[in-house]
Amino acid sequence: MTSKELLIAYVQNFVTLTPEEAEQFASYFEEVKVRKRQFIVQPNFTNKHRSFVIKGAFRSYAVTDDGQDHTVQFAIENWWVSDFNSYIYQHPATLFIVAIEDSTLLQIEYSKEQELKQANHKFETFFRIIAEKGLAFEHRRILFNLTHSAEARYENFLLNFPNFVQRVPQYALASYLGMTTEFLSRIRNRKARKS
Repeated sequence: MTSKELLIAYVQNFVTLTPEEAEQFASYFEEVKVRKRQFIVQPNFTNKHRSFVIKGAFRSYAVTDDGQDHTVQFAIENWWVSDFNSYIYQHPATLFIVAIEDSTLLQIEYSKEQELKQANHKFETFFRIIAEKGLAFEHRRILFNLTHSAEARYENFLLNFPNFVQRVPQYALASYLGMTTEFLSRIRNRKARKS
């Protein structure tokens, strides 16, 4: 399948498009190749694109004044990645988004997305549905992190996102789960001994 066919197959999970609508939707996206360790978003620059991952993996993170980084999101195939606050409001970004593998994206510019939404209510419905699902996911994640132990957070991640575990660096996973790399190593070692 081509990149645009993969995007349309994903979109059809949420709204039903005619072949003409599918072609119109896909025409607004541009394929971009990204090398491992390349940034697609950096703080202080406005995030101009919403990105759909066709192949590869990304990490989105913020850095505190004392130099600590905090992973906010991972994205692999069929996931969207962006500094959504920057993208939606067209303000300077606060996040870094970096490729953790050589990757391929389909990107849409902010102004093009607005055009697309106005062109057909199905397109607007699609973007609304993924925004709602993304918001619900973030709420679940925050609540789970606040109410469960580090070990339970790791177990939950393994259960729900097994495809990510081998693809993301351990320090980034630890950061995402709100623990040190050393503590995550101890949890993994305990788990390995139990197996």
